[in-house]
Amino acid sequence: MHLRTLTLRGFKSFASATTLHFEPGITCIVGPNGSGKSNVVDALAWVMGEQGAKSLRGGAMADVIFAGTATRPPLGRAEVSLTIDNTDGALPIAYSEVTISRTLFRNGGSEYALNGSPCRLLDIQELLSDTGMGREMHVIVGQGQLDAVLSAGPDERRGFIEEAAGVLKHRRRKEKALRKLEAMAANLQRVTDLATELRRQLGPLARQADVARRAAVIQADVRDARSRLLADDLVQAQALLASGTADEDAARRRLQEAEARSAELRGRLAALEADAARLSPRLREATDTYYALVSLRERLVSVHSLAQERVRHLGTPGPASTGEDPEVLEARAERARAEEESLRALADEARARLDAAIASRSAAEERERAAEARLAAVNRGLADRREGLARLTGQVAARRSRLEAAEAEAGRLREAHAAALRRAEASEREYAALEREAVGAEDGELDLDRAHEAALAALAAAEEQLRELDERESAAKAALAHATTRHEALALSLRRTDATGALLASDAALAGALPDHLHVAEGWETAVAAALGPLADAAVATSPDTAVDAIRAARSGNLGAVRLVVASAGEPHPAGGAPAGALWARDATACDDPRLSGTVHTLLEGVVLVEDLADARRVVRENATLVAATRDGDVVAASWASGGGDAESSVFALHAAAEEARAAARAAARDLEGIRFEYGPARAAVDAARAEAEATLAALHRSDAAIAAVAERLARLGAAVRAAQAEAERTAPLIARVEDECAGHRRELEALVTRLEAASSEPAEAEESVRSATRERDAASAAAREARRAETDARLEVRTVEERVTSIAGRASSLRVAARAERDARRRAEDRERRRAWAAAAASSVRDDASATLAALASSIGRAADERAALESERTAGDAERTQLRAQLDEASAQVAALSDAAHRDEVLRAERRLRVEQLAERAIAELGIDPATLIDEFGPHVPVPGADGTSRPYDREEQQQRLARAGRDLERLGKVNPLALEEHAALAERHQFLTAQVTDLRSSRADLLEIVREIDDRVEQVFAQAFADTRDAFRTVFARLFPGGEGDLVLTDPEDLLSSGIEIEARPAGKKVRRLSLLSGGERSLAAVAFLVAIFTARPSPFYVMDEVEAALDDVNLGRLLEIFRELREDSQLIVVTHQKRTMEVADALYGVTMRGDGVTTVISQRLRPEEA
Repeated sequence: MHLRTLTLRGFKSFASATTLHFEPGITCIVGPNGSGKSNVVDALAWVMGEQGAKSLRGGAMADVIFAGTATRPPLGRAEVSLTIDNTDGALPIAYSEVTISRTLFRNGGSEYALNGSPCRLLDIQELLSDTGMGREMHVIVGQGQLDAVLSAGPDERRGFIEEAAGVLKHRRRKEKALRKLEAMAANLQRVTDLATELRRQLGPLARQADVARRAAVIQADVRDARSRLLADDLVQAQALLASGTADEDAARRRLQEAEARSAELRGRLAALEADAARLSPRLREATDTYYALVSLRERLVSVHSLAQERVRHLGTPGPASTGEDPEVLEARAERARAEEESLRALADEARARLDAAIASRSAAEERERAAEARLAAVNRGLADRREGLARLTGQVAARRSRLEAAEAEAGRLREAHAAALRRAEASEREYAALEREAVGAEDGELDLDRAHEAALAALAAAEEQLRELDERESAAKAALAHATTRHEALALSLRRTDATGALLASDAALAGALPDHLHVAEGWETAVAAALGPLADAAVATSPDTAVDAIRAARSGNLGAVRLVVASAGEPHPAGGAPAGALWARDATACDDPRLSGTVHTLLEGVVLVEDLADARRVVRENATLVAATRDGDVVAASWASGGGDAESSVFALHAAAEEARAAARAAARDLEGIRFEYGPARAAVDAARAEAEATLAALHRSDAAIAAVAERLARLGAAVRAAQAEAERTAPLIARVEDECAGHRRELEALVTRLEAASSEPAEAEESVRSATRERDAASAAAREARRAETDARLEVRTVEERVTSIAGRASSLRVAARAERDARRRAEDRERRRAWAAAAASSVRDDASATLAALASSIGRAADERAALESERTAGDAERTQLRAQLDEASAQVAALSDAAHRDEVLRAERRLRVEQLAERAIAELGIDPATLIDEFGPHVPVPGADGTSRPYDREEQQQRLARAGRDLERLGKVNPLALEEHAALAERHQFLTAQVTDLRSSRADLLEIVREIDDRVEQVFAQAFADTRDAFRTVFARLFPGGEGDLVLTDPEDLLSSGIEIEARPAGKKVRRLSLLSGGERSLAAVAFLVAIFTARPSPFYVMDEVEAALDDVNLGRLLEIFRELREDSQLIVVTHQKRTMEVADALYGVTMRGDGVTTVISQRLRPEEA
């Protein structure tokens, strides 16, 4: 790869299209100073993307456009095209020849092209960066750049090596990834906050959705049970109706015999009955319709009233919370708890006394029963003497064994009961303590919520302030750019291109131009310029001799006609007042140079300024010696006049506008600097506010976790309390039952022992035992009566204390709950107010809809009432006629009254059964919307009832009735149901899931970007380390060649950080102990810079290098050493060298001579020094 051609059009001194053909090897560009040699180097840098005007030896980028000469006008654009031979494919583009073009227009427009196709600057930079050519342009070494390389900082030297190694494109990728990371962080925070808020809303809505879901299931159970019961009723009614069909024929025969005797009457009666049967369904339907409409109207009236009431109720904001202070409630709860504990202590004492009385009564009754048993045993013992003592002894042993086993079981159960009570009490104490902790945590949650909201508000305010600063900065930058552009444009307009301007540029004796010293009042610039005429932009000569010399210089230099004014500080002639409506021209001017005041007054002597031509004509008529100049630039005198052209900005107006633009630019720069000074505190405030928001959010999350943990512990403790209480309740009846068994075993044992003793004693002793047992029985009975009385008194005392405990029990807990509820109520006040506004609007809409429906329903009810009344009247008339006919029939057919009555009863029964069937069918349609046949097919008694576990069971009417009643109770217990909760919960859950997925995607993207940054850092570190090592080795070798016996080295400023470490150059020529570059001579410094650049060229070769007079400061010996290196570089790279050295020209393969003729335009000639290789 090498440069093939360079074409310049309108670039600096190349006014005409000029093409330079480059060959591989060394091409030298030679010519006298100022001929345009360096412009070739500037063109190469410019076409490859150079953006700095100073790097191109200009003040602005427009300076690269040919500015014109005395014989050639300026051009409107500059264009440079560079053709590169890409046969080896070094450039990553599928062309063997690549042409890069850049065009700049004088209006500021710029264009880039690759092989004639428009492209971006970035495209060119990325294309060239793969070959080691980038923004630093280390392959182009311009005039003075050697010293710039030496004076560059460590980071800048690192940039040269990075560009040669192709690292810059990786750094651009890293910067792009970091910008994306910064933008992504804010998005991630916003999405996370939104997902957290949705997650908080999902809890209450999930509970409402669960209630709605359960209500739907219960309603389905209600409908299924009702359908099965109605189908059963319908099947039974149809069966009863069918059962009467068997007797219908016999009844019909008996009825026909009776009708034969009374055919006429029976026929008429049958006809009337048929009419009544046909009329009855119509009347029933009309009645049902009427009552249904009335019921609907009542419901609508209720809905309308309810909506009206809700509109009235919700129309005003709800009252603020008027509940008692939570702290007062807490104090009352504490007092109630203390009072309750005191009463419980009294109750425990009373129960202890009751237990003692019960124990005493039980003992007395036990003694009484024992005495009775002993007496009975003694009496039986007299009769049992005949039984064997061995059998009684065995019974006593067996009964004693049972007693001991029962007592052991009772002891075990009492211990288990006491342990359960201890566990329940301990769990209750821990539950109460944890509940107080939960209340404290909830109070802290409110403080954290408020702190987080305040932090978010502070963050929003800080970000808003930063956005305002951004807007102000943008506005200030725009104002600065506008003012700067305007000033540059005005300065360009004021640039002198005539002979006077050339004279001012060449003659230092002149004091500048008149507009530089003369200031005109605003609005009168055009008038004063017109009054001064051609001298408005004249040059200022300090004396008549200076003016004469200037004219001679212009004549000798063939500059053309020049205009001069001579400075004079003489006193102005006194003048009277100006004419009416006019202003003396000298009064509208001021000079910053006192030497010009007399000259200006002389030039404007007799000149007045007026508004328009009418005033000018009036002033000249009144005084023919005056000259009048108007604001539009028209000048009128008594003997001459000028003007009439388009109003153009005068030189004074342009000067004033330029000064105004310069002042505006300075003011905008000051504003911009002030705004940038405010950025630091604003960004610090945003960072602090963001940190505070993140800290409060983290604290809020920790509080939520703590509350959840306390709730979980409360649930576990509640379960433990319930389990312990259940254990105690289970063991209490077992203890009583086992104690009863022990008492029974004990009584039986004592009786058996007494019988054994009685059976074993003598008869006399037996009689004495009977008397003793009788006395003991009487004493035990008296004691038992006294114990029962004491127990009754103790029970009354316990009942009294327990009633007091019951009256106060739970008051402390209720008060604590009320305190928490009051806090919650105050927190929910704002939410209720928002819901109230929404509910008010909804209620108003419902009220209006109900009103419209009621109006339409009124007419329907009227028509239904009329139809019902007509059918009622028709049925009444038919009933009367049938009654009269039956009376006549009874009188005429007394002999068949019994048969007629029987037939009539059968007919009525069948009609009732038929009516029952019809009613059930109508119920099926009205209540369930199912026709009777479908109802029986799907819900009849023959259809099994599906169970919850997937199995089915036979139909049981009682079970279905219980199911219907149970479902109705369950539905009532659910209370109000929000039917929209399911849809709202599903939508919110879907939104939350979407946001969660977005958070996951953002975090994944962030991880990917961090991985990209890490990979780029690794790649940059690897590539730079290798490039630095190669460059360091090359520098040591090249330095040793350029400085025989000397030592040179490249050292990293921070070897531990290869990503940001700079590079220092150490150079010690032979015989010197210094290593600092600043202590070297000028030639040594240049040679050290060349050594550094050549080391880069050697370590990372580039297809070509351009050097502009890099050997100018070298002596002959050092030049020879450098040229030897040039010959080595020629083997792998193309060299383009601008030089004045003859020895450098001798090593060149081709020469380009650059010269400039008198017209100021550069021309070139070429000469190949070595023949082309065959």
